[in-house]
Amino acid sequence: MRHHDLVVIGTGSGNTFLDERFADLDIALVEHGIFGGTCLNVGCIPTKMYVYASDVAEIVRGAGRYGVDASIDKVRWTDIRDRVFGRIDPISDGGRDYRVNGSPNVTVYFGHASFTGERELQVEPTDGSGTQAISGDRVVVAAGSRPFVPPQVVASGVPYETSDTVMRLDALPEHLVILGGGYIASEFAHVFSSLGSKVTVIARSSTLLRHLDATVAERFTEIASARWDCRLGREITDVTGTGDDFRITLDDGTEVTGDTLLVAAGRLPNGDRMNLPAAGVDTHPDGRIVADPAQRTSAEGVWALGDVSSPHQLKHVANAEAKVVGHNLANPDALREIDHRYVPAAVFTDPQIASVGLTEQECRAQGLDYTAKVQDFGDVAFGWAMEDTTGLCKIIAEKGTGRLLGAHLIGPQASTLIQPLIQAMQFGLDARTMATGQYWIHPALPEVVENALLGLDI
Repeated sequence: MRHHDLVVIGTGSGNTFLDERFADLDIALVEHGIFGGTCLNVGCIPTKMYVYASDVAEIVRGAGRYGVDASIDKVRWTDIRDRVFGRIDPISDGGRDYRVNGSPNVTVYFGHASFTGERELQVEPTDGSGTQAISGDRVVVAAGSRPFVPPQVVASGVPYETSDTVMRLDALPEHLVILGGGYIASEFAHVFSSLGSKVTVIARSSTLLRHLDATVAERFTEIASARWDCRLGREITDVTGTGDDFRITLDDGTEVTGDTLLVAAGRLPNGDRMNLPAAGVDTHPDGRIVADPAQRTSAEGVWALGDVSSPHQLKHVANAEAKVVGHNLANPDALREIDHRYVPAAVFTDPQIASVGLTEQECRAQGLDYTAKVQDFGDVAFGWAMEDTTGLCKIIAEKGTGRLLGAHLIGPQASTLIQPLIQAMQFGLDARTMATGQYWIHPALPEVVENALLGLDI
């Protein structure tokens, strides 16, 4: 068994804090997949590059309503794909090369790590060579998550894609069938439908993106149902066929056929594959590693961050947790804690969606005395210029104090428009002060936020 000062499992956000503070340590870095983690290789970054191309296609299709006649001559799927991964893959390769050849204090193990004891692990190499045993004074688990595939789909034997694979297809599907109603399903439905595929979405819930504020989720479900073939509130009873000719039977007796099946039914934290009990690492009922605000686990000297432990499967959260872990490892007598009070999220579908804080249903469940205001994008000058008829900004605040409780937007640039609201919540700026204490550029789109703030019955 080779002993290290520090063992880090995962090369996504787990790789980001290994800077000059740890230059004097003997570090083991373990990766069982693609170097760089989910966000870089199969998540945030490549998907948003596809989304941007899809947004451009939708802009062209809708240009006529502004008096601009335009049409799409052709969608070059392989060119889009190669643009994405022609940029992504070299970054992953460069990061791998830097750690393997440019970091003399780091030993990289390519394989799957699982615990055999307290801060002791075995690594099953991906190249099939012999198992390697390692240990560390301290261990950071940043092993991420993986797509969940329903057992029924696995048992059917019908080939399927996940978010890990679908972006590297050799051809654009004729008819893409998506299982799932969350953010991954909604983003890929937008991507493939915009680029020319027929899309069917199958979800057990009667509402897409049901974790969001009900006003936004219902608005998006209405828009999506007009754009895609949405089979909502349905259970799968049978899956048969081959990869390019399959049939899905639903509980109402209807059938869906297609040539490409995408499973986007959520993600599972990878801790269940690491023999955590051997290390004394506790987990939540959903499989996430239990970590305190300092990112410490129940096992002495073992830390966790990112999707393997966090309730928020978001890259900006994983990066924030990595900063906390890096600081705490380097400064054990001055620990910092993560702040998860106001975690924002965006869904890069069409229209774009962004949210932060409590939903209205959560406010009701907590018995809060609140007020909410919904402002349509089309009510402000720039939204009117855009001919927007579906966008809205919903802000929730505490009555009496004006304390911002939540913000939820659906519409163009939602992920950007929400940022000042995140800032206001983080630093305690109340709704009235935020609305009246600064200039709002006219006629810019942020006026929809200003008007929503002014409309609150505080």
